[in-house]
Amino acid sequence: MNILVTGASRGIGRAIALMLKDAGNVYVTSRNERLLKELDCCGYFVCDLANSKDLHKLGEFIKENKIDVLVNNAGEYIYSKIEDTDFEKLNHIIDVNLKAPMYLTSCAVPYMKENNFGRIINIGSISGVMGEACASSYSATKSGLIGFAKATGLELAQYGITVNTINPGWVDTELGKSSIDESEFSEEEIIDCIPQKRFVSPDEVAALVKYLISDEAKGITGQSINLCAGLSVGI
Repeated sequence: MNILVTGASRGIGRAIALMLKDAGNVYVTSRNERLLKELDCCGYFVCDLANSKDLHKLGEFIKENKIDVLVNNAGEYIYSKIEDTDFEKLNHIIDVNLKAPMYLTSCAVPYMKENNFGRIINIGSISGVMGEACASSYSATKSGLIGFAKATGLELAQYGITVNTINPGWVDTELGKSSIDESEFSEEEIIDCIPQKRFVSPDEVAALVKYLISDEAKGITGQSINLCAGLSVGI
């Protein structure tokens, strides 16, 4: 398998890249070349997914390396009341969180169809399932990934290609901690609201990705899977 992980320089993406090394040839991309080199994968591509020129070049990289496992992990977060929405920031988060995964998928699918095999994993968020107050743009883009996976999962099922979305809850990463800093709640208050009273680890997300790309998971497609320590179950 030829695997591409976006946003691989840290957090969930880094954990996924490291865990999948024994599953195939892993390629990684992010904006940070130094951190990508440290991963010591088969190859890397420095890319800003909000930059259309970079995105198109990454699409060519996907075609050249015959990527048949695409992990759309890169994402941005904005904490803002709806009336304070900034148009440029809105465009940016839509570009990174939704348009980039859709475009990169379109670049990977032709080879996947030819090979009658493909795995597309989108890293969404529990905020795309439940909604998050003061994070409407983030919630909307992550919700969009769920709809995208359902539609493409249906469209591509006959070609041996599966498409799924993993929705982590609070994850113990830099992005998770920074989003706490931007919110109105303390870390202790947030943990108290999580049924398992803990954050999910990046390795838990990576392990689920590894399972979903395996042959054992070939019957799972178009699904939205919550990995949130019980956060989506209720109160």
